Amino acid sequence: MTIAVGDKIPDVRVQVPGPDGPVPAQTGELLGQGKVVLFGVPGAFTPTCSDYHLPGFVLRAEDLEAKGVDKIVCVSVNDAFVMKAWGEANDVGEKVALVADGSAVFTNALGLETDLTGGGLGIRSKRYAAILEDGVVTDLAVEETLGLDVSSADAVLAKL
Repeated sequence: MTIAVGDKIPDVRVQVPGPDGPVPAQTGELLGQGKVVLFGVPGAFTPTCSDYHLPGFVLRAEDLEAKGVDKIVCVSVNDAFVMKAWGEANDVGEKVALVADGSAVFTNALGLETDLTGGGLGIRSKRYAAILEDGVVTDLAVEETLGLDVSSADAVLAKL
């Protein structure tokens, strides 16, 4: 079952990239306070994710903050080492927090997994964007395809 508006975000263990390697974290702590924009991508270093989705949020971070967003978080079914390298390659800095959901535990808890085995990617996250208020989903936009129509930074800004 897919998470829906009004649902509390699941509290599961994930990892975030740290200076000395992966750091365990709980999604309840990462996403549970203030206004958070959470977006999920099928994979770091994949074309749409790297060329448009993540860079859009990096470029629009100040605009999102001006609309009251306390934190922007990107989650992908990749390991923390890949997420760190992806963040460095995209000059993410402190603008977007990167979350590694290497075994898709969080993605499965959200009900937003997709099977991309046919394309050689295995189980991944659907592309989506959610607005959270103190850990509760107030808006959820899930892409019907691998395109970037409803989950871009501009689409989120239009809803704030």
